[in-house]
Amino acid sequence: METENVTNVSEFFLLGFMYEPNVEIILFIAFLLIYLVTVLGNALIIVLICTDHRLHSPMYFFLSNLSLIEILMTTCVVPKMLANLLAERKTISFGGCFAQSYFYFFMGSTEFILFAAMSFDRYMAICYPLRYPTLMTGKVCVNMVIGSWIGGFLSVFLSTVLKVRLPYCGPNVINHYFCDSAPLLHLACIDISFIEFIDFIGSLLLLLGSLSFTAVSYAYIISTILKIPSAKGREKAFATCASHFTVVSMGYGISIFVYVRPSQSDTMSMNKALAIFSGILTPLLNPFIFSLRNEQMKEVLKDVLKKLNSRIKDD
Repeated sequence: METENVTNVSEFFLLGFMYEPNVEIILFIAFLLIYLVTVLGNALIIVLICTDHRLHSPMYFFLSNLSLIEILMTTCVVPKMLANLLAERKTISFGGCFAQSYFYFFMGSTEFILFAAMSFDRYMAICYPLRYPTLMTGKVCVNMVIGSWIGGFLSVFLSTVLKVRLPYCGPNVINHYFCDSAPLLHLACIDISFIEFIDFIGSLLLLLGSLSFTAVSYAYIISTILKIPSAKGREKAFATCASHFTVVSMGYGISIFVYVRPSQSDTMSMNKALAIFSGILTPLLNPFIFSLRNEQMKEVLKDVLKKLNSRIKDD
C-alpha cells in the first residue's frame, strides 16, 4: 500500500451537531457546564486523595489517576468543540486534528488498562486481605500506573503514524464534533482496509484483553465474597467494588460497541451520539459514582465541608 505523504489538505471541517445557531448556543452552555463540573469534580477527587491520609491506599491512588485521565480526555475534545459551536467556520488544522485524535485515544487506552489494574487491586484486597499490604506496595502500584500510561501510549502510536502518512486530497469534512478515528480515516485518498484492520485488531486486543482480565478478577472476587459467612461482611466487600464495577461496565459496553468492528463507516451518527456519552458524560458521572457509592470518600468529603463551614462562620 502506498503511503507517501502527498497531503493536500491543510485543515479539516468538523460538522459537529449541525443544528440551528440558537440551538448550538444552548448546546454550548450545556456542554460548558458539563465540562466545568467534570474538571472540578475530578480535580476535587484528586485533591481529597492527595491531602487526606485516610485515602492513602492503593485503591484511591488508582482512582486519582483515573480522575486525571478523565480531565485530560475531556480537555482533548470539549474546548475545541465549544469553540466550534460558536464559530462560523468549524475548522481544525491538519496537525491539530491528528494530535487531538492521538491524545484522546491515548487517554482512553490508558483508562482501560488502568481498569484492569484496579480490578487486580480489588482482587488482591478481597482474596488475599492478610497479604494485601505487603503485596500491593507503593512501588508496585506506581509501576502498575506507569505501565498503564506506557501501554496506552504505545497502543495507538503505530496506527496514528500510519494515518498521518496517508494522502488526504479532499474532501476534508469530518462528520463528527472531534477528530474521531473512523471518520478521519475515511477521508484518505487510498484504500484504507489495511489500517482499518490494524485499528480493529488493536481495539480488539486492548478492550477484550483488559475486559477479560477484569472479568476473571471479578469472578474470583465474587466467588470469595460469597464465601464470607456474615451478611454484613459480604455487603462491605461488595461495597468496595461497586463503584469500580459500575464505571467499568459503562466504559467497556460503549467502547466495544463503537470501536471493535472491522468497518465503522455505516453508523457515524450513532457513533457520534455514543461518543458524547463515553467521552463527555461518563467522565462527568465518575466523580458522583465514586463519591456517592463510597462511604470513606463520603466521610472525607463531609469532613472537608464541615471545616469549610466552620471557617466561614468564624470569618
